[in-house]
Formats: sequence, structure tokens, C-alpha cells
Amino acid sequence: MLNEKEKHRYSRHLLLDKVGLQGQEKLKAAKVLVIGAGGLGCPVLQYLTAAGVGTIGVIDFDVVDETNLQRQILFSINDIGKNKALAAKHHLEQQNPYITIKAFTEKLTTKNALELVQQFDVIVDGTDNFSTRYLVNDACVITEKPLVYGSIYKFEGQVSVFNYNNGPSYRCLFPEPPKAGSVPNCSQIGVIGVLPGLIGTQQANETLKIILEIGTVLSGKLLIYDALSGNSTSINIKRSEEQIDKTKAMKPHFASFNYDAFCGIDLINTIDITELKELLKSENIQVVDVREEWEQPRINELNALIAPLDDLDDFVNQIDRNKKVVMVCQRGARSLQAILHLKKEYGFNNLINLEGGLLNWK
Repeated sequence: MLNEKEKHRYSRHLLLDKVGLQGQEKLKAAKVLVIGAGGLGCPVLQYLTAAGVGTIGVIDFDVVDETNLQRQILFSINDIGKNKALAAKHHLEQQNPYITIKAFTEKLTTKNALELVQQFDVIVDGTDNFSTRYLVNDACVITEKPLVYGSIYKFEGQVSVFNYNNGPSYRCLFPEPPKAGSVPNCSQIGVIGVLPGLIGTQQANETLKIILEIGTVLSGKLLIYDALSGNSTSINIKRSEEQIDKTKAMKPHFASFNYDAFCGIDLINTIDITELKELLKSENIQVVDVREEWEQPRINELNALIAPLDDLDDFVNQIDRNKKVVMVCQRGARSLQAILHLKKEYGFNNLINLEGGLLNWK
């Protein structure tokens, strides 16, 4: 039941014939999990909080970086270095004290996904990589939870709702992941700052429609929005019983399924910053930095070869084939793409990726 202060706060909802008091109470009773508090997750979280969704979970193991502030407008400069889930919880509780925000600071994995997803009514995907997208989809199919999907790329965004009322799943649209490294994320190729807001707001809208049981939910359709032209197109998605059955059959071995291997990125040797520092002390290694010249921080002790990803082919002859070569970038995504390219095109087999990138170098 709503108290008098809540009735006043949500008065514009109570006036709507498709929401009203009964609808607002549905929102208060609902539980939504937002996976990722990044570009998409921020507007989703803000609008669901403002709308009065009673319990909102947010899971994100990443920390706020200054480069996030161009599009992740939930955060401020005071949040830099803080865990995103905790920072989001802090701001959202100030926005609406009448709801419950649950912050999960760990990484979503096959070990915790089913238990976590099971606690919520609707799942919102705000992730930016294919391994996690397939993991989230499969967890939702197995636990029979609707999944509100969004993705962004440069100036284009996509929205759909999967696994809703016997509708299609993400695997019905994309049975197999794209070739590893073939689709860069926004940390590699950039994104116009308002696009996550446009797409995330639509994800929030689909979530409210599901909870309120109003309108036509974007199930069985993929909405594609072009921010440069302002045009939207929609394509139909058919449910594949074969894909659904295959996903449901994964339940007994879901916890041990390797989504990185499924997406073709598990065969890369990786190290973290601590291991890199030890390597620098104990071995003669080469470090190759694939960031642009202007990107910081520059770590003098790495003595790195600066070979921007877009010009990587020009530096192939300067990359040593006879010692360990650690590829680095800001967060680890571009360096991974560089390794995949060098392995395929030039046969390198001595490359190591710095997982998480140089962002957290201290």
C-alpha cells in the first residue's frame, strides 16, 4: 500500500488511466535487476527509481572512471574510483527514499547468475560484451524471467524484450556470437553521449510496461534507432524452439559453462596489473600500448611501444616474436582485439593481454 507521501510523489502516475493507484502499487511490489551501471544502466536505474519500482537491484564490479562521465550522468567527479553499484545506490537512495536499492559489487558469473536472477521479476541488460549477454539470456531462459535488452554502437542503438510470454530469446536472434573482436564496444570506438540515455530510457519504458501490463511490449521485435537521422526501424524476431530447448537443457551444467570460450576469447593468455609488475622485475618482456597517443596515463616504467590499434599493422615488425609481449590499453578490450588480429594475420603466439587495462595502475 502507498502512504500519503508516496501518493503525492506519484500523483502524475495516479492520474493516468492505465496506471492509477493499482498500477502504482504494482510498481511498488515489483523487483527489477539491472545488470551493469554503465551508459545504459544509469538512465534505466534513474527512471525506474523515479517511477517507484519498489526493489531495484544493480550489479556491477567496475569502478567509475572520468571517461564515464560523458554519458553516465548518474555519477559525478566525486564518484571517480568508487564501485559503480555502490555509487549508484548512494545517488538513487537520495532520489527516492521510498524504495529499496540492492547493490551487488561482484562480477556476474555462471556461479551466481541463476541465484541472483531468481530473486527478481524483470531483468534489464545493460552490459557491453557478448559473453555476459549470452550468460544473462541463458539465466533468464532457465529461470523464466523476462529480459529487457539494449545495446549501443557509435550512433546506433537497439532495444528488445526477450523471453516474455513465450516470445523469442536473445539466442533466437543471435544463435551464435560474432567472431571475437569483430564488434568493438564503446571504449574502443566511442559513442555519442546522449545515445545511452535514449536507449536506456526505452529499456526503462519497456520494463514499466511489463510490470503494469499495459501497451505492446517489444517482444518479437528489435527496434533499431539511428541517432544521426532520428529514424527508427523494426525487424521481427521469430521464436526458435530449438534454441529455447537447448538453453533450458543447459541448466544442470550452467555453472561450469565457459561463455568466454563460447565467444572465442578464452584462448588468450591474460595477466593483471600485479602480475605485470612482477614480470617487469623478473623477465625481459616487451609491452605494446595500443591506445591513441593522447590517452593517459602513460607509464614510464613500461617503456612501451606505442602502436595505436587503428595503425597496428604499421608496427608489426617492431613487435618481438622471441619474448613475452604484453598488450595493453585503457581497459583491456582494444588490447584483446589487437591480439586476435595479430594472431590471425601474422601468426603471433607469444602475446599476453593485460586484463582490466592500465586504468587502475597505481
